[in-house]
Amino acid sequence: MSELKSRITEDMKTAMRGGDKARLGVIRMLQAAIKQREVDERIELDDAAIVAIVEKMIKQRRDSIQQFNDGGRPELAEQEAFEIEQIKDYMPQPLSEEALAAMIEQAIAETGAESARDMGKVMGWIKPRAAGRADMGALSGRIKARLG
Repeated sequence: MSELKSRITEDMKTAMRGGDKARLGVIRMLQAAIKQREVDERIELDDAAIVAIVEKMIKQRRDSIQQFNDGGRPELAEQEAFEIEQIKDYMPQPLSEEALAAMIEQAIAETGAESARDMGKVMGWIKPRAAGRADMGALSGRIKARLG
């Protein structure tokens, strides 16, 4: 069993013992998403795959918050924000601005990128190294500015 999956299971047990129903619900939702993917693909997920699931869940909740706020349902947006805070605990430590800048420079050097047309090469190099540790949309903008 992966380290992250074990941690999620332990957190679920702690929430059950502590009677924290709100946190327990979020953790069970996360475990269900992991289990669903494992059953669908007939594999045991590693930490990287679990982080991808967590990222997807956070993105879905951010979209929901926007829609709930637009629809005049702030109480539902608050619930989604609470879920994001609980799920974020399972994301790896984000990269610092300095580390991201160094990674961008290294990617450009190693891929030989010279212009915005080479953006795909740079993103292909960075994506597996920064997955779950940086906002890929913002990172893409920084790379485009650097190459442009």
